Amino acid sequence: MTKKADQIRAVLARAKDAAVEYYDLTGKPLGITGEIGEFYAAEELGLKLAPARAAGYDATDPRNGKTIQIKSRALDEAKPLGGQRVGSINLNHEFDVVLLVLMNKRYELLAMHEADRAAVEVALKKPGSKARNERGSLAASQFIRIGRQVWPR
Repeated sequence: MTKKADQIRAVLARAKDAAVEYYDLTGKPLGITGEIGEFYAAEELGLKLAPARAAGYDATDPRNGKTIQIKSRALDEAKPLGGQRVGSINLNHEFDVVLLVLMNKRYELLAMHEADRAAVEVALKKPGSKARNERGSLAASQFIRIGRQVWPR
């Protein structure tokens, strides 16, 4: 572990505490789920995070050069997984895979699932859902079905 990674981990620990407290007080998320998920993905899977605002992807895998679009979700464990959505996936940008980072409401890592771009495209273009077709959004359960679990291994 590097000193910088330790510093980031400490900042994220404080941010997670603040986000949980904010949610408990307001019932609204603070909006840090993506950053926390990206950090978990980089740490646990050895990914290299892309610069901020890189079009289409959030990280690369140094082992194979694949570009990865990372989606993060803090699950409401009281609700069914099928009713919880993965953030919008933009097919207009280049990427090789989508990684879904799942956390609980305290932002503790639960699992990570990866789906190839081809499988994501087929699922998003399947007729019948405005959320899928227009907003590029899948149910978390649907994403899990088309992908494979990569963490824990």
